[in-house]
Amino acid sequence: MSEPSSSGVTGIADLEPLARAKEQKAWYWYDWANSAYVTTTAAVLFAPYLTSVATRAAGCAVGDGAPDCTKDLSVLGLTVSPESLVFYLVTLATILSALVLPVVGAGADRSAHKTRLLGRYAWAGSAFAALMFFVTGTSWQLGAVLLVAATLCLGASLVVYDAILCDIALPDERDRVSSRGWARGYLGGGLLLAVNFGLLSVMSDTELAVRISLLSAAIWWAAFTIIPVRGIRDRVPFHPEPERGGLVRASFGQLWATLKDLRHYPQTLLFLVAYLFYNDGIQTVIYAASVYGERELKFEKSSVLLAFLLVQFIGVAGALGFGRVAERRGARSVIMAGLVIWVLVVAAGYLTPARNFPLFLLLAAAIGIVLGGTQALSRSFYSQLIPQGREAEYFSLYQAAERGTSWLGTLVFGVVQQVTGSYRPALFALAAFFVVGLALLSRVDARRGITEAGNTPPAVV
Repeated sequence: MSEPSSSGVTGIADLEPLARAKEQKAWYWYDWANSAYVTTTAAVLFAPYLTSVATRAAGCAVGDGAPDCTKDLSVLGLTVSPESLVFYLVTLATILSALVLPVVGAGADRSAHKTRLLGRYAWAGSAFAALMFFVTGTSWQLGAVLLVAATLCLGASLVVYDAILCDIALPDERDRVSSRGWARGYLGGGLLLAVNFGLLSVMSDTELAVRISLLSAAIWWAAFTIIPVRGIRDRVPFHPEPERGGLVRASFGQLWATLKDLRHYPQTLLFLVAYLFYNDGIQTVIYAASVYGERELKFEKSSVLLAFLLVQFIGVAGALGFGRVAERRGARSVIMAGLVIWVLVVAAGYLTPARNFPLFLLLAAAIGIVLGGTQALSRSFYSQLIPQGREAEYFSLYQAAERGTSWLGTLVFGVVQQVTGSYRPALFALAAFFVVGLALLSRVDARRGITEAGNTPPAVV
């Protein structure tokens, strides 16, 4: 099954505790690495910055207040509001991800060098992220291409990264390991965001400060990826039904087989559908929060950054706390409780008046508590529902709705803003995503799904 290590350890179940713990610690560092990009670039700075660039290209004034632009951009013959451009780009990236990532996952499952693949995708994504430094003036087209490319590379790296969780953690360890990874990510992303917050506070040229911050996130992502690439050993892939032909042919063959076989895992399929809905809501909140804070609630960029810093550092405690509760209550039950909190958070966001910063910070604190916990436990819970040897391909389906690849929520957000001229009505749709996801998740039989996938249920399901 697995390649022997230098200590003679073979297979997941036979890993010595110390050797397994060492690999887990190396694995955490990729959450630390990519969260700098996810936080500084994807969630906080690039969306409003590209919106400003697009607004300038449309011939409108650019400021930190509410949207005052009634002019549109022409994109491939279509009329697009500059205020909605980012949401459409994320939608496009997600549609492309749905086509590309399953093939990436199938290839990773057949590769004996998952860590090498992780590094390649991460370093390609960080290169695209670094080029965002050159998005200036009215060059929204360059920014659009780089955002889509970096998002695809991030998704590809996360497919491989999440699949490695099944190699380095036993079933009873995965909630804890996944939660610690998310906590490490929030800490790392928060530290770099704090540095960039300071940079934005002291530099008079705000646009240059944003561009430097974008570059710093790319460098951080690339540099810290070295640790998991060097610290996690590769394993011989496990394939009960190998496909003939080269890697590309075998990848598409395995993908087709997985899509056909998915009907044999109804609980896994049900969870994926539930996750598609509620994670679309989560991802849209992540992408839209900075734009919503600046353009709708009329806060300056520095104020929005401060709120995100609060989310990051409270998110560390939230992820670890949710992980501990899951050890006693089971991941599914804790996720469901988190979704109820999400509905309340979205409702509070709709009611938050413009320029009420204390209430905005309170809302950020609530998001921090629930954000990391629901995402970390979703990852570990899903890892229990997938068959051995096809982890990366199944995680590619999972990544279609993971960080930075939401499309239903962002599409709704963009369309509603373009039609109404306001972001507030779109929050009603986000609440619906959480409610539908919660209803579907309540129907998932966790123990049955784990055993159907051929896995051993953890002590607490």
